[in-house]
Amino acid sequence: MLARSPPTTVPLSVPGKAPQNPPFPHPSPYTRVGISPPQPGSSANTSAVPSLTSGSYAGSTGGDSDSSHGGASGIDLVELMNDRLSNAVDPLPLDRSLARQAQTSGALNAKQKELQELQALAQRRLKGARSNFSEGMKAAKEVRKDLDWTQKHVS
Repeated sequence: MLARSPPTTVPLSVPGKAPQNPPFPHPSPYTRVGISPPQPGSSANTSAVPSLTSGSYAGSTGGDSDSSHGGASGIDLVELMNDRLSNAVDPLPLDRSLARQAQTSGALNAKQKELQELQALAQRRLKGARSNFSEGMKAAKEVRKDLDWTQKHVS
């Protein structure tokens, strides 16, 4: 058997990549918002939320079953957040802008349809005008021929 020699390699020059700009810092889609519990006497609706300064929430070691799990007894955080957000966001301007957008969209659609109808009418009129013009040109040529023939025979 013949012994094979390892294949030889030829160095190739590979064009380098163009230096890339560092990526832009993208803002996080979620931001942390510090929310403090409502203060006593504030106008926040706290009737559905128990006092946040109760013994189990304040870190007492009174032997509550919830304190061993690290949670406050009877506090529904989803409900609390929902109440806070529903009081923070006024949907009336959003509803108004949505209604205005729908009205504007309808008006634009009506104008677009009207423009298409006017364009079709203009195209039909142009076609008729071209037809009339070509018939007029034929008639003018016939008149020219008749005048030439008449002028030849009269002279």
